[in-house]
Amino acid sequence: MSLTATARSIPGTLRQEVVIDGRHRLVTDEPERLGGEGAGPAPHELFPAALASCIATTLAMYARTKEWELGELTVAVDYDTKATPRRFAIAIELDGDLTGEQLDRLERVAASCPVRRAVEAGIEFVETIAVRRPALAAGGVS
Repeated sequence: MSLTATARSIPGTLRQEVVIDGRHRLVTDEPERLGGEGAGPAPHELFPAALASCIATTLAMYARTKEWELGELTVAVDYDTKATPRRFAIAIELDGDLTGEQLDRLERVAASCPVRRAVEAGIEFVETIAVRRPALAAGGVS
C-alpha cells in the first residue's frame, strides 16, 4: 500500500497546503518567531501528532473488537527533537474499568501502531528534484 502527500507552497508565506491521498487537506505554517504566521502546525509538529493519533486509533479499534470499554482515551506524545537519537515519550491514559491483563495487552497493542512500526523499521529516502519548464505556445520557436 502506498500513501501520498503533496505540499504546495502558498506564495509569499511559509504556509504549505498539504493534500493527503488526494482526499484530505491541511495547512502547515511556521511560528511567527521563524517568519511564519502560525496559521497551522509546523511540519515537524505533525510527527508526534501522527504518532499520538495512530496509537489512540489502534487502541480504540482493538478495544472495539474485544468489546472492552476504554472510557476516555488520551495519548500524549512528547517529541524531544534535541535528543540523539530523537526520543518520543508516550503517555496513555484511559478511565475504563480494565484488568491488569487487559492493560498489559493494550500496552503491546499500542506499541504495534503502524506509525511506530514504520519508524522502528527504519526509513529509506529516495529523492528527485527537477525544474518545471513552461510548455512552449503553439507555433512558438524553440
